[in-house]
Amino acid sequence: MHTISRLDIQEMLIHLDRASDNHQRWYETIVKVLVCRLSFDPSYAAEDAHRECEFGKWFYSKASLKLRERPGFVALEAEHERMHRMASRLLGEMVDGLPVRIDDYEAFAGSLANLRMQLQTLKRELEHVLGDLDPLTGAYNRISMLTWLREQQALVRRGILPCGVAMLDLDHFKSVNDHYGHPVGDQVLRHASAYLLEHLRPYDRLFRYGGEEFLLCTPDTDLYTCHALVDRLREGLAHSPITHGNDVIQCRVSCGVTLLERDLPVEQAIERADQAMYAAKHAGRNRTHIWDASLS
Repeated sequence: MHTISRLDIQEMLIHLDRASDNHQRWYETIVKVLVCRLSFDPSYAAEDAHRECEFGKWFYSKASLKLRERPGFVALEAEHERMHRMASRLLGEMVDGLPVRIDDYEAFAGSLANLRMQLQTLKRELEHVLGDLDPLTGAYNRISMLTWLREQQALVRRGILPCGVAMLDLDHFKSVNDHYGHPVGDQVLRHASAYLLEHLRPYDRLFRYGGEEFLLCTPDTDLYTCHALVDRLREGLAHSPITHGNDVIQCRVSCGVTLLERDLPVEQAIERADQAMYAAKHAGRNRTHIWDASLS
């Protein structure tokens, strides 16, 4: 599933609210046309009417691509198209001089109610995700972190898939705050998080653990695959500096990697990743270490 930022979600919520209002007005117009036998905009009865309404133009554009894999989006798409096709059929029958059958009208009215229900369901789902995101970085906050890790550990216990855990800490972050001020430090945090979120796999999850620390959960990775994935992110971020005035600020991270174990509390896995991260710091920073028993 594609990673969705706070800005993405806020934009989507605006479009969902507009869709509800616009389709209510559109529905009232269709009913007025049917009852009073009025002329109407030919686009209302077009084969692709569901793609040409204001909501449809957004819905089928690249702007909504990150929603496509969500079940609520799929259900919404089907109901939206169904409602427009029913309106098209009713308008076509009116043009042919046929009366509106009560069953068809009730089904059309019901399709609007179903659409609004699907819109509200998807809206609540997105609002829930928005509440779980750190407002500064767009990564998930710590509120849902342990729940998520325990869910992944349950899959590990059942032998369905392994799961890696990594701790990532920005190097020399205090000096950035001290030299440039906290607003620039915040900019560095946003930049680092945005890079990581953009380059994660769809099913990875990034949490802001605290301060300049991030915790990354990588389902379906063994220890060495997780290490390779994290080290690739580390290297890419190191080659993606930001500028402030005439200065170039490097975004380097030290990383520690471990696995979720079947019978080890997830809190201990976090501690192991943290120990490995500090080992990377002590070894010179901007590197990735794997936890082993010597670090305990």
